[in-house]
Amino acid sequence: MNEKRYAIVLDTRRCIDCKACTVACKAENHVPLGRENHRNWVTEEEVRGQYPNLGQSFTPGQCMHCANAPCKKVCPTSATGRSPEGIITVDDNRCIGCKYCMTACPYDARYYNEEIGAVDKCTFCQHRILAGRVPACVDTCPTKVRVFGDINDPTSEAAKLLAKYPHRVIKASLGTKPHLFYLI
Repeated sequence: MNEKRYAIVLDTRRCIDCKACTVACKAENHVPLGRENHRNWVTEEEVRGQYPNLGQSFTPGQCMHCANAPCKKVCPTSATGRSPEGIITVDDNRCIGCKYCMTACPYDARYYNEEIGAVDKCTFCQHRILAGRVPACVDTCPTKVRVFGDINDPTSEAAKLLAKYPHRVIKASLGTKPHLFYLI
């Protein structure tokens, strides 16, 4: 039987930039108030078209939980690790705050959390997954942009979406093998 491999599939056509995902993430993971750096975000794309026929897209982002994670390779204390399900983690007790991992991450998905004295990032809300729940950002999205699941399980909704629809990953040419998939 295949090992679990968690991922998030995103349908950006559904994103309305409500920021529910970022607020839920900050609340769930105790991200310090007032921080611009956080565990997930929504990027506004350029407005396209001509008035009155205008459109705009939004691209949610977070740690990509790369199969070939550059952040893991550069950590001098092995504070950055990988769970058996592929979740990239940070052990804040081992982190010395050198920020090498922040520099190595091509997605700018890490920040230094002064309150814990360590680098912090998205963990797919690993504590929620262990309790049989989905990440807070997935749970709170009113338009269901994000679908979380085990992509090695063909019966999971995430695997079904990847099998059914064309998709892309961000910065594929870097060879990081990210596990956030964007439907095309």
